[in-house]
Amino acid sequence: MMTRQQVLVGLLGVGVLGVVPATVLAAEAGSRVPVPGGAYTNVTSPTLKQMLERKDFFFVNVHIPYEGEIAKTDAFIPFDQVEKQLHLLPARKDAKKVLYCMSDRMSTIASETLVRLGYTNIWNLQGGMVEWGKQGYPLISGSGK
Repeated sequence: MMTRQQVLVGLLGVGVLGVVPATVLAAEAGSRVPVPGGAYTNVTSPTLKQMLERKDFFFVNVHIPYEGEIAKTDAFIPFDQVEKQLHLLPARKDAKKVLYCMSDRMSTIASETLVRLGYTNIWNLQGGMVEWGKQGYPLISGSGK
């Protein structure tokens, strides 16, 4: 059964955008997580995989130490240095940014930090690279970025 939010997003997607499947838009809606200063959106691995097919966001690995990445990553910013390295992010605070780490602990902290600083379009990969890998999606492994 679809939630009211999914139905609304689906109707908007079909009515306004025409060709975008309502299920894709509904999945992208994700779950909003309220935090001091606003909220960020959790996204699942299957949804992120769909989003990456038509990437329209800045993709950030915040895990330390470096233990791999998901293809199409734009930046590597340690979760505990996000506030000091804002210059590495797109300047617009409303630009879509998706954060991830190994398990989602570090990306949750980074997401909360960015929301507190006034960023309004922050997304967090639930379960991080661990869940991404469990879904059978590829990871780029390596050492020392």
